Amino acid sequence: MMSNKVLSLGASFPEFNKKAVVSIEKGKEFYDLSYEEIKNSGKWMVMFWWPKDFTFVCPTEIAEFNKHYPDFADRDAVLVGASTDSEFVHVAWRRDHEDLRGLQFPMLADTSKSLATELGILESEEKVAYRATFIVDPQGIVRWVSMYDLNVGRNVKEVLRVLDALQTDELCPCNWQKGEATLNA
Repeated sequence: MMSNKVLSLGASFPEFNKKAVVSIEKGKEFYDLSYEEIKNSGKWMVMFWWPKDFTFVCPTEIAEFNKHYPDFADRDAVLVGASTDSEFVHVAWRRDHEDLRGLQFPMLADTSKSLATELGILESEEKVAYRATFIVDPQGIVRWVSMYDLNVGRNVKEVLRVLDALQTDELCPCNWQKGEATLNA
C-alpha cells in the first residue's frame, strides 16, 4: 500500500541532487545530477522509476527507454532513470547486464529514498519505488504521471505519445499520434 500521496499534475517537481551512474568506464562512472541543472537546460524531463536492480521486468523497460533515447532527445526531453538502489549497485548491474552497458541516460541513485518519498511512489512494505513515470515541463511543472504495479512493465511508446501531445499545447483526441490533427474547440 502507498504511504504518501503521489505528486500529481500541476505540482512543482521537487529539487534534488543525487549521485547518478553515467558510464561504466573506470573513473567516469558517477555524476552529481541536480534538478536545478535539468531545469536550467530549458528542456522537458521524463523521469522513470523502477523497483530494483538485478531483477527481471526492469531491464526490459530500461533497455526500451534506451532504444528510444534519440526520440526523447529529438523532443528536447532529458531522460532520467531512477531507483532506490545505490550508484554502486547501478554500475555493477550495468556492467553485468548486456542490455544496460550502453545506456545513454543517467541512472539516478535515490539511496536515502527521499525523492521517492517526496514523489509519493515508495511502496510501503519493501520500501522500493513503484514503476512510476513523470513528464515535467521546462517550467518544472508535473504534466503527466503514470504508475504500474511492481510486476507490470510500462509502454515506452505511450510515454512518447503523451510527451508529443503535451508539447503540441493543443487538444489531442483519444489515441492521437504525432502528425495527426488536433481538435479545435
